Amino acid sequence: MPRRRSGGRDTGAGDTVVRAGVVDVFVVRARPRAWRHLALRRASGTRCPGTWEAVHGRVERGESPPEAARREVHEETGLAIERLYSLAINPFYMVSTGTVELAVAFVAVVAAGDVTLGDEHDAHEWLSRTAARRRYHWPRERESLDHIAVLFKGGNAGKAEDVLRI
Repeated sequence: MPRRRSGGRDTGAGDTVVRAGVVDVFVVRARPRAWRHLALRRASGTRCPGTWEAVHGRVERGESPPEAARREVHEETGLAIERLYSLAINPFYMVSTGTVELAVAFVAVVAAGDVTLGDEHDAHEWLSRTAARRRYHWPRERESLDHIAVLFKGGNAGKAEDVLRI
């Protein structure tokens, strides 16, 4: 028998929507020895206040995931993307909507410039991969940093440039 929420809505597997409705964007700056990773701290009054994360946001109606990644980076940091790469898919269950979300993860290489934070964040830091792994709240974000270290160790996607670069 399917489970029901207190409102009577059926929450059985047949009703669960799976969608690629969010993006995670790992913003990086090239440095001579290693990339620097941008970490953003969630502001009070938002979800998960005080936690550190990569750029994260929804894919708007009529928008592709790469378009959403570019928009979210601009809205949350004010930075211009020089190169955008596909990285991975990070699935999670969103309790508030009852959906399984597939977060399409990207790597955004940006040039030097000042970070201008949006309303969702109150602080930022450029960190080494090791420091970012300690700082990021979500385990999947830490795993993504490891993928970046392997796939982009030469400053680009190397032999996979033709399939990962957007």
